[in-house]
Amino acid sequence: MPDLTLDEPPPLGEGSGPNAARLIAAAVGNCLAASLAFCLKRSRIPLKQLRATVEGTLVRNERGRQRIGEIRVKLAPDVAPEDRDRMERCLELYEDFCIVTESVRNGIPISVEVEAAVVAQSS
Repeated sequence: MPDLTLDEPPPLGEGSGPNAARLIAAAVGNCLAASLAFCLKRSRIPLKQLRATVEGTLVRNERGRQRIGEIRVKLAPDVAPEDRDRMERCLELYEDFCIVTESVRNGIPISVEVEAAVVAQSS
């Protein structure tokens, strides 16, 4: 897998790549799209194209810190008109199979450890 550059927008970074909040939103959108596409394939519903549009909102918490307040995903599957009614079962199921979305929705426990850096002293 090629390297992925993450960067914060100015003034903290240079904006040379998505920041972590955008990456989370993109991961949610991608996972939902992949889950829907997989269900449609298993249901033998031909999918011509699937577009996912993701928008997020940043909010400030009670201490004034920015947080992801909401992630909105719009999926636009391009299927033949005669197959649209057959999509209903997939529309009921696909979100439950999205690992990322359901993990984010339910809150992922996170543990953090900071190791003290060892600085070599010059003689």
